Amino acid sequence: MVSEKKFPMTVSGKQKLEEELEYLKTVKRKEVVERIKIARSYGDLSENSEYDSAKEDQAFVEGKISSLESMIRNAVIITEDELNNDEVQLGKTVTFKEIPDGEEETYTIVGSAEANPLEGLISNDSPIAKGLIGRKKDDKVKILTPGGEMSVEILEIK
Repeated sequence: MVSEKKFPMTVSGKQKLEEELEYLKTVKRKEVVERIKIARSYGDLSENSEYDSAKEDQAFVEGKISSLESMIRNAVIITEDELNNDEVQLGKTVTFKEIPDGEEETYTIVGSAEANPLEGLISNDSPIAKGLIGRKKDDKVKILTPGGEMSVEILEIK
């Protein structure tokens, strides 16, 4: 039997996934079923774009539900007491600046299931996180990104 992928995440990250799953199951699923019911009432399904659209939405919602259930079932919770305060790792917030004269940037490294770069949450699978993990404060690190190589200095780890 093939083991399923594990999804490292914080407690709050798992909670957000559970809330999204609950919304999809209790609200969104019902909305889509209602749209399908209304579209069926229009008659001939072979030329019914409303029906086709609603069925596509249903497939998307069901796929997302399945995906979230898998992530939650295979969640590996990262707790604060498991973390080493001296080095960058999953669950830590790191502030760094690009060398020589870049601005400070701060990110929290999280599992891919809860990553949201616009909120400062980067996946542990991202090039920046991979380059920072295991490093310590004041380390200077070269990171290979899709946009090229960047050099950073780690200013703070929390």
